[in-house]
Amino acid sequence: MDAKIKKTIMIIGMMGSGKSSIGRRIAAHYNLPFIDSDKEVEKAAYCSVKDFFELYGADEFHRCEHRVIERLLNGDICILSSGGDAFLHPETRALAKKKAITVWLRADEELLYKRLKGRDRRPQIPQDPEALKGVIANFLAVRTPIYSEADLTIESLDESSDKTAKRVISALDLFLMNNKK
Repeated sequence: MDAKIKKTIMIIGMMGSGKSSIGRRIAAHYNLPFIDSDKEVEKAAYCSVKDFFELYGADEFHRCEHRVIERLLNGDICILSSGGDAFLHPETRALAKKKAITVWLRADEELLYKRLKGRDRRPQIPQDPEALKGVIANFLAVRTPIYSEADLTIESLDESSDKTAKRVISALDLFLMNNKK
């Protein structure tokens, strides 16, 4: 019993929470395009997110990211996976609240550590295990109160992406039927 999607579904959460993997499955279920905002930033900037951070810094990255997300939220309905800190920025958050249904994939420290350790293509992620644990804990402390403003919160668990996607779809269908948003 799928409800009609009338707004973009914007998936927010920490890097490693499964936004892209789950987003692709949700998009396939609803027969909507899937867009990863980080990939769109890379297209616009002609470089990787990691290189963008190194070349231009975090502030410029966030300005570019906001412009990209603004364009996407003003475009066709889609399933949009946002960068880990996109929702932290007040203008982007306000726009998302107006133009999208926001879904927070909430993952705990242990799961995020398991998924992020050994990955070197992400900015702000140290390779040292202890430093990584500290970064994750700090990010969660800062981001959790802001992420909690999302329309829906779904736990990202150590399970298959298909199972998590099914839980998100069930919650979305119920939300859409109850809110007509």
